[in-house]
Amino acid sequence: MRTSWREGVSMKRTIIPELLDSDAGTPSEIAASLSDLNRINRWFGGMATTRSLVEQVSQELEARSLSLLEVAAGAGAVPAEVAGALAQAGIAMEVTLLDRASSHLRNGNRRAVAGDALALPFSDGSFDLVSCSLFVHHLAPDDVVRFVNEGLRVCRAAVLINDLVRHPTHLGLVYAGMPLYRSRLTRHDAPASVRQAYTMNEMADMLGKSKAARVEIARHFLFRMGVIAWKNSPGKK
Repeated sequence: MRTSWREGVSMKRTIIPELLDSDAGTPSEIAASLSDLNRINRWFGGMATTRSLVEQVSQELEARSLSLLEVAAGAGAVPAEVAGALAQAGIAMEVTLLDRASSHLRNGNRRAVAGDALALPFSDGSFDLVSCSLFVHHLAPDDVVRFVNEGLRVCRAAVLINDLVRHPTHLGLVYAGMPLYRSRLTRHDAPASVRQAYTMNEMADMLGKSKAARVEIARHFLFRMGVIAWKNSPGKK
């Protein structure tokens, strides 16, 4: 287990249901909230974190072509943009999307499946990587471990987690950014996400109970954490 940053200040985790999760809004409000989310990922570290994780795996495996299952993908904006950027660097990434609702997958991607993140509808070792962005903070601790173990079953190399770090300063920044949000759903969900996110220490403790052979956790730009849960120890395939 390796972490590159340890928190000195934290706050109690608070569970607050997020409106976008239940599609609790009009079609225009949902569309505006998804647009907000894409801009947050693009401007504040979401895309960069996933790209960094994939590049690290590519380098360690000495692989220039990778298949990736994106869980809780929605329309797949994060993996699509990351795949485009990696292609410019000579890394080919074939993406399959999975979301709980087929209505969330309306993006024309033929590699898209509706299914349960905790019971992935794929055989063992179907993808090089299983990835998620802004998903695990929705899960209870036991389900985080369950999801990672299920991802480890389906992947050949590693499970990647891109999520928020719970911290008072992060919450303050979210409130300061309220004028940027176009949707009332985002104005509710953004602080709710930070309040129920995990700290890096908590993530390390949870994944220490998983089947991962090795876990690396690092802090990325603006209170993002990037996690690589490796399926095998170094040198093993």
